[in-house]
Amino acid sequence: MSGIEKSFPGVKALSDCRFDLNSGEVHALIGENGAGKSTMMKILTGVYTKDSGRILFEGKEIEIHGPKQAQDMGICIIHQELNLMPHLTVAQNMYIGRESENAKKFFITDREINEGAAKIFESMHLKLDPRTKVSDLTVAKQQMVEIAKALTFHSKILVMDEPTAALTETEIDELFNIIRDLQKRGVGIVYISHRMEELFRISDRVTVMRDGEYVGTRLMAETDMDEIIHMMVGRTIYEEPKTHSNVPDDAPTVLKATGLVSKDVKNVSFELKKGEILGFAGLMGAGRTETARLIFGADPMESGEVEINGRKVQIKSPQDAVNHGIAYLSEDRKRYGLATGLPVATNVTLSCLEKFLSGGMLNFKKEADVTNEYIGKLDIKTPSISQLVKFLSGGNQQKVVIAKWLAHDCDIMIFDEPTRGIDVGAKSEIYKLMNELAKMGKSIIMISSELPELLRMSDRIMVMCEGVLTGRLNIEEANQQTIMKYATTREVR
Repeated sequence: MSGIEKSFPGVKALSDCRFDLNSGEVHALIGENGAGKSTMMKILTGVYTKDSGRILFEGKEIEIHGPKQAQDMGICIIHQELNLMPHLTVAQNMYIGRESENAKKFFITDREINEGAAKIFESMHLKLDPRTKVSDLTVAKQQMVEIAKALTFHSKILVMDEPTAALTETEIDELFNIIRDLQKRGVGIVYISHRMEELFRISDRVTVMRDGEYVGTRLMAETDMDEIIHMMVGRTIYEEPKTHSNVPDDAPTVLKATGLVSKDVKNVSFELKKGEILGFAGLMGAGRTETARLIFGADPMESGEVEINGRKVQIKSPQDAVNHGIAYLSEDRKRYGLATGLPVATNVTLSCLEKFLSGGMLNFKKEADVTNEYIGKLDIKTPSISQLVKFLSGGNQQKVVIAKWLAHDCDIMIFDEPTRGIDVGAKSEIYKLMNELAKMGKSIIMISSELPELLRMSDRIMVMCEGVLTGRLNIEEANQQTIMKYATTREVR
């Protein structure tokens, strides 16, 4: 790809960009959110049409007019948000829309597609029953199904967008084994990830983009993390682990949870202090998000008590939680945190719309003033307050969610995986913002699967395993080894 240009209304997304990929290579494509990575790959896979530039595929210049054409040529993408139909089986998902290509006669049977899927799984050394419904699979297994689906197209190029975002370390190892096997077959892989340590494990080369422009390409063996980060953000970022708590010993307790019980939470109790960042650690399925959803009233509580500022409260719905000053920033911000088809201004003010009503009518000037205030405070990059949120980068979408709850003036904020899918520069900004909120007296519960992030941000860390709170650590005694010890056993310490 060379000289690639692409513009959207009010935004120049790509300017004179280039990218190349060799057969059997893993080539990392990285950059901050909004750098143009996804736009570049959507052009390659036919989702977008380029404004100008050239694409050479196997030595010939080509024009790609749609995803189907790209797939037929062997150019496939596995999106960060998986595109599988949960009510269908694994095999049905793999061959949906392409039955006629595989039928030996006019009709194709489940037996035929099951046999085809089984052969592909065998070639991947993957133990998976083609007859299993996708809804019964873990996220990791769904990821493998997406890869297997791409192999049914006899892929020559496979784009992986944040493939490990929801995987455990063991599942990441399985994925990397499959990637190495694909390399041996000559498949070229474009690997998009914000997890820097992964890039050095799996990639041969790395290309960096910034602000819709090409910055440079390096051999992985000849670069290091500091150089790559500097190329990404144009500055050096240092994030050291926190060595002591910033919360005074006599700080008042703003939230107290006692004996929380639900289907996935087993007798969890903890306290949150004013101005504290309380980290929640644990492996997938540990019950961290489920605990947060109980406090926020999003899931039914079988038993337990919640106190706000020393007073027992009944929280039976998210509206009750918001009325008591609790905000919840979900890990799935697009599904639970934003109305992506609406403008930035509407998203910022929607949760407290009554503040902007005058005589039953919306005061547009007041809405605009407040939205612009938070755009400035949070450095939200958007052409205007009327820009649709779906056109913002992941980091800026996250900031819009934060702006929404700040506009509502919530004192207790639950951040669930606040930096998932966000680049290193935007992460640094989110960290800075969270620390500033804590200094303002806001109290934060932070759920994260990234141990360095928890050690960098938390004043204390709660560790969970299979619904049980197994460890309570002051930041002075916390380290990755201790957290993992508590996260892998249900024995309460």
